[in-house]
Amino acid sequence: MQRRMWAPKIDFAQLRRDLGLVPDFSDAAEAQARSVTDRYRDQRVDRTDLELVTIDPPGSMDLDQALRVVPLTDEPGGGFLVHYAIADVAALVEPDSPIDEASRTRGQTVYFPDGNVPLHPRALSEGLGSLLPDQVRPAVLWTVEVDRGGDCRSVQVCRATVRSRARLDYAGVMADLRADRLHPAVSALPDFGRTRLEWSLDRGAVQLDLPDQEIVPHAPGRAWTLRLAPRTPADQWNAQVSLLIGMCAGRIQREAGVGLLRTLPPASAEAIGDLRDAAHHLRIPWPPEMTPGEFLASLTPEAPTTLALMSVGSRLMRGAGHLALDAESAARSDAQVEHAGVGGVYAHVTAPLRRLADRYATEVCLAVTEGREVPDWVRAQLPALPAVMRGSDSVASAAERRSIDLTEAVVLSDQVGRRFEAVVMRDGNGKRSPEIFIAEPAIVAPCADAPEAGNRCTVEVVEADPAIPHVAFRAVANAAGANVTGTNPTVANPTGSAGTS
Repeated sequence: MQRRMWAPKIDFAQLRRDLGLVPDFSDAAEAQARSVTDRYRDQRVDRTDLELVTIDPPGSMDLDQALRVVPLTDEPGGGFLVHYAIADVAALVEPDSPIDEASRTRGQTVYFPDGNVPLHPRALSEGLGSLLPDQVRPAVLWTVEVDRGGDCRSVQVCRATVRSRARLDYAGVMADLRADRLHPAVSALPDFGRTRLEWSLDRGAVQLDLPDQEIVPHAPGRAWTLRLAPRTPADQWNAQVSLLIGMCAGRIQREAGVGLLRTLPPASAEAIGDLRDAAHHLRIPWPPEMTPGEFLASLTPEAPTTLALMSVGSRLMRGAGHLALDAESAARSDAQVEHAGVGGVYAHVTAPLRRLADRYATEVCLAVTEGREVPDWVRAQLPALPAVMRGSDSVASAAERRSIDLTEAVVLSDQVGRRFEAVVMRDGNGKRSPEIFIAEPAIVAPCADAPEAGNRCTVEVVEADPAIPHVAFRAVANAAGANVTGTNPTVANPTGSAGTS
């Protein structure tokens, strides 16, 4: 049997058509994007002196954030000084202009293996608005002091002009750390990231480190295969900076009673009970004083039981959405408007090139901190934004899932009967089959006759149909007649944050 583990041809354009996504913009929007100017240029502070850098996946062009995280040496007890520059999209997009109207229809950038359907024309999102290195750009600059315990000591936000010094990626940051040559702009990032992670876990935050499937080109030619998305501690540390700013923005809007929050209800008793039952079943001790987030963070990353428990733990994170603050919602308790996954009030503000909500929440924060009225163009759109973002979240999730389903089916289409080593991620129930994970190629799929979650086993491909698309496996016995449990397939060892919904 041929042992090809890549897909030679996949029509992702058809997926875009099926989802009703149109990559192109109107001629008017494209023309506007090529000639945008900074409509707030007279309101800016020149901070091109700041040594900022970006940290993004290799090849990224829509760079929303540039950061600087350094030790606070002149304050009692030390701490951290964080500068976070965010692309100032509102300065480049006139309300009710062709770009604005298109972005309010799209909601967010939707990603596919062969490219994306952007929120804004590329001349803006990958050009004049992007915080590319050595380019002077308009930005919204957050300046935050954090003490050694992780508490936020002070927050400032203003419009500024900035210039990024370098474009870094996560693997490069880790290599620099090992070689003791971290860029000066992120000299305190590892210490800061660990401090804030511990701070958030103390407040009930939940970090899910499930491995992400990634569809990547396979040489030669335009073929595709699946792998685990590389994760490093630098991913997690960088995410903690974004979470810090999002929590600052959430608190500013919450106290003002106006704005747009990202919310997640507390985990249900049923979801927590399912996780406790799974831990008991897998014989993983869960001390009673540990929160669910602390328990998940304590697990050994490479253990197959961790994969199963993280899968069950994903049920803790259901129900994320956006909430426009008004008189009714502002009267709710903090617990009713918080994001349970981060352990506090939270808002999306750090990715305005890729997410519509961030532009509006940022404008609220600027207005509130400057002591002026929130602009009418912002207030007019706030009530509609939760529905817009909910719809675009659904489309983005469908694009990711359908891309993976199709690639899995094409990759395995000539592999029916082939056997792989796998880990059982999830038990079955009356509505679904058990689910297994294979590391090479990276596949998550239903599997008949699988042992209990957390076990290793050998599985066989029984179906791979690109037309549906659908793949299925069944667990097979070893020579002794029992499921294989002694051979460890390559199990993901993710160490970065799964991000915040």
